[in-house]
Amino acid sequence: MKEQSSRRRSGSFVKLILALSILAVPVLLLAAVTAIEAPSGFDNQTNGFEPQANMDADRVAFEKVEQISDGLGPVYNAASCAQCHASPVTGGISQIAEMRAGSMNGTTFVPHPGSSLVFDRATDASIQVRVSPLDTVRSLRTTNNALGDGFVEAIPDSAFTAIQANQPPAMAGAIIQVPVLEAPGVMRIGRFGWKNQHASLVSFSADAFLNEMGITSPLFPNENTSNGNPVTAFEVAPEPNDPATADAPNGTQLEAFVRFLRSTKVPPRDLLAAGIAPVQAGARVFTRLGCDICHTPSITTAPAGTVFNGGAFVVPDALGNKVIHPYSDFLLHDVGTGDGIVQNGGPATANMLRTPPLWGMRTRTRLMHDGLSLTVNEAIQRHTKQGSSVTAAWLLSTPREKTQLVRFLNSL
Repeated sequence: MKEQSSRRRSGSFVKLILALSILAVPVLLLAAVTAIEAPSGFDNQTNGFEPQANMDADRVAFEKVEQISDGLGPVYNAASCAQCHASPVTGGISQIAEMRAGSMNGTTFVPHPGSSLVFDRATDASIQVRVSPLDTVRSLRTTNNALGDGFVEAIPDSAFTAIQANQPPAMAGAIIQVPVLEAPGVMRIGRFGWKNQHASLVSFSADAFLNEMGITSPLFPNENTSNGNPVTAFEVAPEPNDPATADAPNGTQLEAFVRFLRSTKVPPRDLLAAGIAPVQAGARVFTRLGCDICHTPSITTAPAGTVFNGGAFVVPDALGNKVIHPYSDFLLHDVGTGDGIVQNGGPATANMLRTPPLWGMRTRTRLMHDGLSLTVNEAIQRHTKQGSSVTAAWLLSTPREKTQLVRFLNSL
C-alpha cells in the first residue's frame, strides 16, 4: 500500500512538472541557458533580494498607517500602502479603486483642476476634492498587484521591443519612454501603472506616496492641491514629509517600500486545485484565441549585474536571469475600454491602457481597469478594437472550451 501511495504521489508530481513546462514555455528567453523560474508564493517570504528579517521590517513600513503628524494628506486616498495592496498578502491587490477625471478641449485632454486624480479623502472637510460637472471624462481605476514588481523592474527594454516586434501590426502595443526620477535625464520604457507612468520602483513608489497618501518626498516635494487650490495651510508636518538622509536620498520610508517590493515573490499558480488536465486544455484555448498576443505568458529578466535606472539599480542575483509568467506584455493597447485620461504618453494614449498582468487573477473579484466586469465572459466581451479578433473567436468557442479557459484563468 505504501508503495502504491508513493507511486501516486510521484505520478502527481510528474504531472505537475509536465503541466508547468507546458503552461510556462518562455516566449522570450534572454540568457536562456542560465535562466531559472522566479520564486513564487503568497507567503510574505523574501525572494532573496534581502534577508527575511529585513524584509519583515520593510513590510511593517509598507503596512504602517500614516497620521496627519507624519504628513498624511491634506488630500489623499488611503492611510497606508497596505490599505490598497493587501489581498491575499501585503503587496497584492484590493477592491479599492481610485477616480480620474478631466475633459476634452477639442483633441486636448484637460485634467481636473490640479490633477486628473480626484482624491477620496481629506484631513479637513473644507478641502474635499470632488468631480466637477465640467469633468466629462471620468473613470475608475482598480488597484494593481505589486507582488513580483522587482522582477518587472529588472526586465530590459529590449524585451519589450522584441515582444512588440512579434505582435501582429493591428494588435501591436505602444511603447512610451518615461523619466527615471531618481536619475535626472534618464529615460526608460514605462511598465508600472495603468498608463505606464513609471519605469522604476523608486519613481513609482514616490508617485504613490504623494498621490495616494499625500506624503511628500525629495522626488515629489510639493503637496497636491484641492481642486487647484493650495492646501499648505492644512499641512502640519515639515516638508518633505519623508526627508532624505545620506543612506536614503529619496526618503527613508520610500526606500523601505522599494526594498520590500523588490523582495516580494511573484504570484503563484494553483494548478492542482484547478485541475491539471482542464488547465492544460484551457491554456491551449488561451493561445488559440490569441489572448497570448498581449497577455505574454513568459518573460526573462536581465542577467544579474545589469545596470538600470541611470546606475541607481543594479540587478542582483535574486532578480536576475529569472523567468516570470506575468501574462502581460506591459505595453499600452486600445481594446475599446480606455479611460480617456492622458498622462505621460501624449494624446494618442488617451484610450490606451497597460495590458493588466493576469498573474494572481484568481484573487480578483472585479476585472478590467475599472473593475466593472465581474466574470471572465463579461471581461472578454468588452474587448473591441485591438482585441476584436479575440472576442470574435471567444464567441465562436464551444461551451466546453469556454469552461476550460475559465479553469485556466482560475489557476493564475
